[in-house]
Amino acid sequence: MNIYTFLIVFFLISIYLVETIANLFNVKNISSNISSEFNGYFDKEKYAKAQEYLKMNTKFSIASSTFFLIVQIIFIVSGGFDYVNTIAVSFGFGTIFTGLIFAGILLLAFEILKIPFSAYSIFVVEEKFGFNRMNVKTFIADLLKSWIIGAVIGAVIFAAIMWLFTNIYNYAWLYAFAAVVVFELFIAFIAPVVIMPLFNKYIPLEGGELKNSIEEYAKKENFKMKGLFKMDGSKRSTKSNAFFTGFGRFRRIVLFDTLIQKHTVDELTSILAHEMGHFKLGHIIKHIIFSFVSIGLMLFVFSLFINETWLYDAFLMHTQPIYAGIIFFGFLYEPISLIIRVISNYFSRKYEYQADAYAVTTYKKPEAMINALKKLSVDNLSNLYPHKFKVFLEYSHPPVLERIKTINKLELVQH
Repeated sequence: MNIYTFLIVFFLISIYLVETIANLFNVKNISSNISSEFNGYFDKEKYAKAQEYLKMNTKFSIASSTFFLIVQIIFIVSGGFDYVNTIAVSFGFGTIFTGLIFAGILLLAFEILKIPFSAYSIFVVEEKFGFNRMNVKTFIADLLKSWIIGAVIGAVIFAAIMWLFTNIYNYAWLYAFAAVVVFELFIAFIAPVVIMPLFNKYIPLEGGELKNSIEEYAKKENFKMKGLFKMDGSKRSTKSNAFFTGFGRFRRIVLFDTLIQKHTVDELTSILAHEMGHFKLGHIIKHIIFSFVSIGLMLFVFSLFINETWLYDAFLMHTQPIYAGIIFFGFLYEPISLIIRVISNYFSRKYEYQADAYAVTTYKKPEAMINALKKLSVDNLSNLYPHKFKVFLEYSHPPVLERIKTINKLELVQH
């Protein structure tokens, strides 16, 4: 093992330890006390179930991350990348197709290794706690569809980056950045009408009290809805959610059918007001800009390292094909990627508070918003007391008790 290989392994182990420590702190932070805010929502039995769910998920997460860490290290130090490259080159294609074969073998192997863990998570963990409604047929169908979609999208982006860095020597990273941005925007536009319906049915919300309430609120806020849909989330899980997706005429607000079943009209309208708040306050655009800046930074840094011999030496490669360099850089970039995720999550949590405030201020029914948050937490067996380090590292939403506390303060100020 040379010094460069040692550094890559050190990065992998360091990130693993940071994430594992956060998980262990989170479990240790479990409290047996049920917050008074959840009186009438969490009983002792349900609360104990939520704690057990957290413990089981944490054990499973640590076990799976440990397994994949060991596999990655063994693969790297045994010269696995060089062996896969020998297979890819043996087909006799040019750089682009050889690179796609190289990346395809690696990703397919990784996806196959993930199958037992995905199956265990769904059919053992989620099943034990009453969440799973997915059958084996749906599981396999989802797997195949996600593989095909991922392969097509990934191949286009990967091939474009390979071609640009192979044929354009000045500012290749900038051209690659432009290509990735255009392609991702295209996917974001078509995903709601082309990709997402491959996995779930999206039915326009039927007329009635709920639709009237949402449309009345949207009209008051001058929010032009292009589509309000109900999604058959119950075919996979009892968990519930709502989300905003797409742009322009492809823009959709989506409610899980499980969400509609469990909440009142005022609660559902509050949830939708929260989602509209993200749009009105520019959070979606800000997230997109941050994502694109991150991609630009990654490609620029990649352009500085792509021709460095030590990058390939670190992974025990005997040659320096551009396609291998792209994948190797992903390992090298992982510590920076972790920092970027932490920053992104910080702003995401901030935006959630702002969207809550927008919903409460404009819909003027804070109790409905609070009740919706409580029900969502109980139905999804959420952790009421996550450790601060876990929140800092991974949470894109603030802990529910913090959100309720902030809404209550806002209500007092308004009165």
